[in-house]
Amino acid sequence: MGANTSQVSDLSDNPSLKALVGTEAISENDPFWNQLISFTFISPTSSADSKLLEEAVIPLAKILIENNPRTGNFGALVRIFLGRTKELKISTECQDQLFIWQAHNALFMIRCLLKVFIREMSEEELNLQFFYHERAPGSQTGSEDLLEELLSNLVHLIVDVPLLDITYSILFEAVTTLLVFFSYQLFHKDILRDGIIYQHIMKGRCLSLTSRLVKTLLYNFIRQEKCPPPATHIFEPKAESGLLYGLASGVASGLWSVFTLGGAGSKAGLDQEHNPLPLSNQSLLLLLVLANLADGPDWPNPYRQAITCFRNTQDTSSLPMEQPHTFQINFNSLYTALCEQQRSDQATLLLYTLLHQNANMRTYMLSRTDMDNLVLPILEILYHVEERNSHHVYMALIILLILTEDDAFNRSIHEVILKNISWYTERSLTEISLGSLLILVVIRTIQFNMTRTRDKYLHTNCLAALANMSAQFRCLHQYAQFIIHLVLLLSLVFPFLCLFSSLFALLSKKHNKVLEQATQSLRGRQADNTALPDYAQDLNVIEEVIRMMLEIINSCLCNSLHHNPNLVYALLYKRELFEQFRTHPSFQDIMQNLDTVIGFFSQRLEQAGSDLSVERVQEVIMKGAQALPKDRLKKFPELKFKYVEEDQPEDFFIPYVWSLVFNSGVGLHWSPHGIELFSMDSG
Repeated sequence: MGANTSQVSDLSDNPSLKALVGTEAISENDPFWNQLISFTFISPTSSADSKLLEEAVIPLAKILIENNPRTGNFGALVRIFLGRTKELKISTECQDQLFIWQAHNALFMIRCLLKVFIREMSEEELNLQFFYHERAPGSQTGSEDLLEELLSNLVHLIVDVPLLDITYSILFEAVTTLLVFFSYQLFHKDILRDGIIYQHIMKGRCLSLTSRLVKTLLYNFIRQEKCPPPATHIFEPKAESGLLYGLASGVASGLWSVFTLGGAGSKAGLDQEHNPLPLSNQSLLLLLVLANLADGPDWPNPYRQAITCFRNTQDTSSLPMEQPHTFQINFNSLYTALCEQQRSDQATLLLYTLLHQNANMRTYMLSRTDMDNLVLPILEILYHVEERNSHHVYMALIILLILTEDDAFNRSIHEVILKNISWYTERSLTEISLGSLLILVVIRTIQFNMTRTRDKYLHTNCLAALANMSAQFRCLHQYAQFIIHLVLLLSLVFPFLCLFSSLFALLSKKHNKVLEQATQSLRGRQADNTALPDYAQDLNVIEEVIRMMLEIINSCLCNSLHHNPNLVYALLYKRELFEQFRTHPSFQDIMQNLDTVIGFFSQRLEQAGSDLSVERVQEVIMKGAQALPKDRLKKFPELKFKYVEEDQPEDFFIPYVWSLVFNSGVGLHWSPHGIELFSMDSG
């Protein structure tokens, strides 16, 4: 960074950088600036290389912090960049790669310095760094708000400059610099709801660009453009072009390599293979940061408004007047990108955001005839639950819960037949419906949770999704009888916990109240917050899960018995496991219908004779399902659950989003020391 610099180790000795951070003010008209921003440094993309770069920049940035109040050189650098942004669109049209390259280099330097500034000083102190004016002859002394000017220009750059090979690097840098500006949040435990940068982005000149910025970031995600090959960023001096396009004589000649995002000569080559879509990734992270900014004291977040109301380009209806910041985007392209990118936390979080907040997008997704393209990646996340962080699993489950709120979805997934699910390795699934696979994976997740993590939030969402589907269960695969096997697993543990509870009560009278709580269902009947022993908590959770599983089976039997002979077969085969539930006060009511079904079909099988083949048993069940009078089954309230966010969702989502930026931002590194927003082991 700085003319002729190609290695991190050279930065501290670079004469141009020494002059920039030194004690002398440099006029904006000085040829020095052309020399400064004509460097051959390859920007890092891996976290390790970014760490090395920041460690080299920190001493220089601290010297600049000390000298800038007298020199104003940082403000001059910003104005040099702003002067070039005014010509960027023309430069793009004219294929002026050298001009774009220099503008990128100036912005890259600003971003590296800003990152240290933000770590070292408050927003008010940062703002002052922009207001120190040069005192050298020929300097500008305007009174413009340089910080707002820079933020506004970055947004304009992102929305106005077309994405081409020659502009890829500067667009990436603009998106990354905006992320750096917002990184103040990392160093505060409390959610930031105001501040200078916040005000500029939410209420200032950037406000009118809200919908265009959200749309552009979405299209960056949709396009999934790979980083251009290094050849598109290499400049060779041409004999007829004079002194390298008329640049100052201090500029280095020879073969110039510039920002390649892990291209030739960069240690980040392996990193690029791991993340070959840096602009797409960074744009998605910025979009999530913007969408999750907290509302102001008396104004809503405009970026969330834009996310909430954008519409399909195919929608020709008139726009409602009351919806601000709305725009149109190609839903088919967005849907395709979402289906393809669910391996990342941030893409799953975007899918959740759109499903939950944008009614137009939710309606469109639910109308698709290829829902398997979207649902299968979500199920794969849950199948590999051991390898995923808890937040990613939560988002995947909530997406399923939102989808299962729709009865048409619950019916249609049983009509989609899948063949050879390669990632499902426990059993050979040569042919299974999407609905049965969904049930299998969710029940497997419950089982994992009950035996490993024991997270009440997790199993509650799993059970809610199954409950929403239960009335629409159709032709369950023989492996989908795993519902019964889960009840069996829980029923084996349940008596031992009950016995242990009783023994504990006899041994210690003072725990009678705790025992009383431990034998209640977790359906809102606990009287106080007295801490329960681990075994009592386990008993409560298992009892709740058994109750809900019995309700799900009951819902299926009451609403779609004739569609599910395999489930009836499993009930009959495992009828003895339900014996213990008949006399338990928490299960007696729900067991009436199960007993009715088991008794009815047992009688039909006895009448059919002994030593029946499996095929003959299934035939008897099929005919019996048509003959069972529905009025013999007791009616229960419909099992329906709806996802509702917490009262202050930002308390969860803002730390989550910034943990994604911290871990997944391309070319960004923050030392964990000083991070206040989340713990390093969260997620």
